Amino acid sequence: MMTGLGLHVVCPSCGAINRIPKDRPAGQAKCGTCHQKLFSGKPVTANAVTFERHITRNDIPVIVDFWAPWCGPCLAMAPAYERAAAELEPNYRLLKVNTEEEQSLAARYGCRGERHARYRILGEGAEQRSAARRQRELTTLKAVVPEMC
Repeated sequence: MMTGLGLHVVCPSCGAINRIPKDRPAGQAKCGTCHQKLFSGKPVTANAVTFERHITRNDIPVIVDFWAPWCGPCLAMAPAYERAAAELEPNYRLLKVNTEEEQSLAARYGCRGERHARYRILGEGAEQRSAARRQRELTTLKAVVPEMC
């Protein structure tokens, strides 16, 4: 949960939870445990464990691409999703979940092959935002990658 002291962000490399002080630029932050950058401008590949950690411990909204290696539209959208990560971080964390490897997550979120149903904005950071703000964020997402939404 966001505190008055800063923003909690999960490290994509080691899973450690980091607090980024409000007065420091989040885009330049490094993990206090593994010293890797917290934001690389690329989507983070997630399994069931790392997925849960990201959606429950990040103070920023998490956008999730549920994809499959056999899915032509999924593969075609990958470059657009990469561009979205580069543009939307550090205000969002973008995850990629392979539905073939993480079938329980795919079932939990109703991913059955319809491309339009695969993107979700999840996590504590998303839930804490007002409905109006979430709508503006979705509009921003669509503007960044119009073919994605």
